[in-house]
Amino acid sequence: MNLTIKAENISKEYVLWHESQAKYNSLRESISTKFSSIFSNEKSETKESFWALKDINFEINQGDRVGIIGRNGAGKSTLLKILSRITEPTTGRITIGGRVASLLEVGTGFHPELSGRENIFLNGSILGMARVEIKKKFDEIVAFAEVEKFLDTPVKRYSSGMYVRLAFAVAAHLEPEILIVDEVLAVGDAQFQKKCLGKMEEVSKGEGRTVLFVSHNMGAINSLCNSAILLNNGMIQAQGYTEKITGLYFSGGLKGAGEFIVGKNSGDEKVIVEKITLKDANGKIQSSFQFGENLTVEIELNALYDFESPYLWIAIKSHRGPITNASGLLDGYRTTKLYKGKNIIKCTFLNLPLLPDQYTLHMGIRANDGVTILSDSKDVAVFSISSILSEIGFNDIIADTIAADAISPIIPYEWEFNDGKKYTFNIKNYVKQ
Repeated sequence: MNLTIKAENISKEYVLWHESQAKYNSLRESISTKFSSIFSNEKSETKESFWALKDINFEINQGDRVGIIGRNGAGKSTLLKILSRITEPTTGRITIGGRVASLLEVGTGFHPELSGRENIFLNGSILGMARVEIKKKFDEIVAFAEVEKFLDTPVKRYSSGMYVRLAFAVAAHLEPEILIVDEVLAVGDAQFQKKCLGKMEEVSKGEGRTVLFVSHNMGAINSLCNSAILLNNGMIQAQGYTEKITGLYFSGGLKGAGEFIVGKNSGDEKVIVEKITLKDANGKIQSSFQFGENLTVEIELNALYDFESPYLWIAIKSHRGPITNASGLLDGYRTTKLYKGKNIIKCTFLNLPLLPDQYTLHMGIRANDGVTILSDSKDVAVFSISSILSEIGFNDIIADTIAADAISPIIPYEWEFNDGKKYTFNIKNYVKQ
């Protein structure tokens, strides 16, 4: 397999300037100090070095779909800017084989005064494509972006969602060898995000192009990527098989398997999910469960104020998307009150009928009006089902190969064929007496 990207000892240093603290607090002396500094050569600033990236090394092959994950400030955006040749590394060397199309933030690569039509041709030219090549792809780009009515409107008048739809359509369809996509897709609606993930998988698997994808949505990372890189404080903490790395993203720095520190997701959250603990029916903390076992999700919350009857939800997702959801918005069950400070809430999923695989827990909290967000909707934990398929009742010779891609939850079923014979699937470990 051809090597597409190679990073060797990449580091990036930024210099931060700080104004020196004034010695006096009075208004008169502050004004006097500022006035005198105009006629003085003395500098009132100090500088500090900040290493956004430190000794980054990795190799990416043609056709790989690589997730780049990490907390805010881990260095993800800086790495993508280096890979996109927007900025140069301070030390080290990056080798890239092929044309790169980047979608890093709303507005990147588009001229605001030009129309959508003109920007399509402009971006194609930047990628080194001839006008005739761009024309061949033009109708596909417009159809994918769903902006036909606004094609001749200057893009400065586009909404952020329209901007992203067109920008992604251009980046994905103009045949770059390497497609780099940042969290910017979160601006689009859920249906369009799904459409984008499908397109990225298509260009990678079907056309052999390389995709680098940054997201805080571990479900999307697990769904699309065949490997991942976890960044922490500007360094690579781990890299390898996607679901193993996304598991580390949640569990890094915790006491043990089954405990997940979450913390504040944005500055607007009024209820912070501090910690998630997963337990079996006996109260044992663990992250690996058997088919048909109970899974208790213990949620430690920190409320900034008292909240009457909020709505909570917890969803279980696989790499293909949502599977099931315990939601107060749907079933109407709500806690009477969240009290200011620490709160403990538990949700138990009974007799989980899930195939051996890794799963993600996703949750959020809304106020009693059902609209106001108290805690952002986000992935908070991962767990696995590790049963042996033959013990569940499947044919273990074939099932290990095809079951995970053929079925999500296992629900009891019965076959009745045209010869009159009936077959009931026997779920040995599921039905509890």
